[in-house]
Amino acid sequence: MIYVYILRSKSDPSRYYVGLTSDLRARLKRHNAGEVPHTSKFAPWELKTYVAFSDEQQAIAFERYLKSASGRAFAKKRL
Repeated sequence: MIYVYILRSKSDPSRYYVGLTSDLRARLKRHNAGEVPHTSKFAPWELKTYVAFSDEQQAIAFERYLKSASGRAFAKKRL
């Protein structure tokens, strides 16, 4: 399974991060340990939501959508 996930910063709740992984628990631990440069300054993070895909290309397309302006609006309203 491939997971598209949305994280919310506990230190700055207005900050969100969208990512893609095959191991969700390990990836969240890396974000919270400061091992991901893009998210290290806003740690700790909590998992807001995730979607599991069996098809990697669909997961990549959904992640790309969530990072677009319309995808961010969708996530803010629906997820």
